[in-house]
Amino acid sequence: MNKKILISLLLVGFTHTFTPAFAGNADNRVVTVKRDTAKQLSRDYAQIAPTLQRNINSYGLNAPLSALTKPEARSSRSKRSLDTQLHSADRALREAQGVEDVADQLLEVRLADPSMLARWQAGQAPLFAFEPAGDEKTWTQIEAFDIEGNTHWLDVYQMPDRPVLVVDTNGKASLKAGLEVMRRTLAEQNPAPRMRRSARMMAQEPAEPIDTTVLKTIRLEDDQEPWISGAAEVYAIVTGVNPSRDEPTLDIVDMPYLDYDQTTYHPNQVMIHWERYRWGAADVILMEQDDGTNYKELALKLNEVASDIIAAIPDLEVQAYGVITKITGKIIEAIPDGWLTNDDDFVDVYYTLLKGREYRDHPSAGGNTIATWEPLTIEPTK
Repeated sequence: MNKKILISLLLVGFTHTFTPAFAGNADNRVVTVKRDTAKQLSRDYAQIAPTLQRNINSYGLNAPLSALTKPEARSSRSKRSLDTQLHSADRALREAQGVEDVADQLLEVRLADPSMLARWQAGQAPLFAFEPAGDEKTWTQIEAFDIEGNTHWLDVYQMPDRPVLVVDTNGKASLKAGLEVMRRTLAEQNPAPRMRRSARMMAQEPAEPIDTTVLKTIRLEDDQEPWISGAAEVYAIVTGVNPSRDEPTLDIVDMPYLDYDQTTYHPNQVMIHWERYRWGAADVILMEQDDGTNYKELALKLNEVASDIIAAIPDLEVQAYGVITKITGKIIEAIPDGWLTNDDDFVDVYYTLLKGREYRDHPSAGGNTIATWEPLTIEPTK
């Protein structure tokens, strides 16, 4: 029997019903907050329109929470009430992602596409929308609200013919905070051994060169993003084995420049620090961030999957860097099983990148990206 639990969400002043399966799911909590906020803002459009129009223009398509809750926007009781609701919604979003300790504000309202700006500035009334729950490949419609209180259903891939303001989190800020939480959590799970050395010993030790692999260029064929999702937010999970202990090494690397598909980027970004990886081999998984991920839970799951693989192999040296592919494969295999669903999307993977090798115009395993990787030795400062 599918009993329903009644949960009152005071953060935006509405009451909602969830099934037990959804009650603890970060993705559904995030979508609920966004939906209620979009509906509330559509009702309050007349009072927030001047603020939105001051902030959303050809120089930037988003209005952050700080703009919507400026002191001059709280001159009446209704505005103070909206201010409280927006701050509560923002707090709920940060808590659902597990980033409340490292991010102050994430909520924003953005225009879905630059092509809508002229019509909106000319006075066409907008719709307020939000990203649906679940895997975007299963989305059938986008729910939106007009300023008269009516509900509209929009096509997932066909750009609407009227302006749409999307209630969302700031993607770059959200990802930055999430990756910081992941790095902290992974460091707690696999702390580096402490080596007690005196200042004299450290001064006498010659500095060693640092061997790295640099991502010179990358082109993404399909970022898997419908129109409502805006620019992609891509990051990498570098997987391998610790050189001194039989434990996984997982590094999280932000790729903040990789916003759109069908565009070649030239980041010249250090992706792999080889002193952290046994056998001079590592894999690189490319992921696209979507709201709904609890980043601490994600990091714990990544570490659990990788650790279980290593624990099941009696002698790592026999298989050598073949172990890394098994770790990566298990991480990718786990992605559709509910702990990522549409939270973060698997983009593609580079298997077995080797230290000191150049890979020019190298396709990823699924052919979704083309990249050039080059070795770089960073000499110590003299």
